Amino acid sequence: MSEATLGAKREVGGTKAKAGNEGANTAFIVLLGLSFCHLLNDMIQSLLPAIYPLLKASFALSFTQIGFITFAFQVTASLLQPLIGYATDKKSRPYSLTIGMGFTLIGLLLLSVAGSFTTILIAAMLIGTGSSVFHPESSRIARLASGGQHGLAQSIFQVGGNTGSAIGPLLAALVVIQRGQASVAWFSLAAALAIVLLFKVGGWYKAHMAAAAKKPAIVLHDHGLSSTRVAVIVGMLMLLIFSKFFYQASLSSYYTFYLIDKFHVSVQQSQVLLFIYLFATAAGTLIGGPVGDRIGRRKVIWGSILGVLPFTLILPHANLFWTGVLTVPIGLIIASAFSAILVYAQDLMPGRVGTVAGLFFGFAFGMGGIGAASLGALADHTSIGFVYNVCAFLPAIGVVALFLPNLDRLTAKA
Repeated sequence: MSEATLGAKREVGGTKAKAGNEGANTAFIVLLGLSFCHLLNDMIQSLLPAIYPLLKASFALSFTQIGFITFAFQVTASLLQPLIGYATDKKSRPYSLTIGMGFTLIGLLLLSVAGSFTTILIAAMLIGTGSSVFHPESSRIARLASGGQHGLAQSIFQVGGNTGSAIGPLLAALVVIQRGQASVAWFSLAAALAIVLLFKVGGWYKAHMAAAAKKPAIVLHDHGLSSTRVAVIVGMLMLLIFSKFFYQASLSSYYTFYLIDKFHVSVQQSQVLLFIYLFATAAGTLIGGPVGDRIGRRKVIWGSILGVLPFTLILPHANLFWTGVLTVPIGLIIASAFSAILVYAQDLMPGRVGTVAGLFFGFAFGMGGIGAASLGALADHTSIGFVYNVCAFLPAIGVVALFLPNLDRLTAKA
């Protein structure tokens, strides 16, 4: 039996009543295990942009080359994720997460000994390949373990990633910047730990799918939207992902350079300020999912995209102190969007959990990669300050969120 069919058997349309009825069955041990592995995975991934100043100095790289390192990682992940999600919708592969983390481990070790720009690109692509397996499959298992609390499950899963992304630059400042590129190899221990834990998660996944196949089917309530309407809504969600991740690329890839260029802080100081922003995004991720379960994901999407606009407009004109302060609400607000958008899309296309997760994670990673490359080229031709003035207006695209339909209401009427 396909994963899509089994997924359809377990869903009733994503309503609040369902979440309440099944919440007691939420497998929190599995969710916490996935979240911790997400922490390890994204901590490893965040090492790459965190050591950009070191790589730039060691290999005499331009901002354009820095952008293409991110591009190599992000595009590898974004191109493969939808394909992996679609394939595992057709046939579950419980231990694919373990294999994917193996690619990440190899990429890490290669990065620690890279002696050329080309080798760095290959290492980035290997890490991206590991990410392409990890995100859609982990998101699928998180939904299966949710007990109906889909937003909460996605938030628990994703907050691990955001926390790892926040810790990575801090560890890079304390370890890699101090000890050099070769010290990246120490982080392979984190990848090895994740491989062991994901093997355990794969065992739970296999047992869960075997048990689900024996249960009677549950009627799947439809929202009544036509395939054309669904496609239009997916396009609107993609536009929101574009605005969110393009803006976040300006901070995650170039915030340290912006701080060094404008305020003349040290590399270590810039990494600490980057950690503050990334920690705020972790907190925002944790908040967004459960709030969406309670008040509706459409409202969270509205607030998270449009609500950040006043802060992004002020940021390029702030002094060092207020720059650090402003990145906290920016991180909190804008990060709350992704869990809500992902679960909204999964409710929009029930039974296609892997495809949706792969599509949206992949598109998000792709936008991050394209954003990093294009913003790096723009910075080379203008200045880092100009980049931040332009990106400040990106959240205004969030106005399209006002046109998203209320899926809970449509499902109830169906």
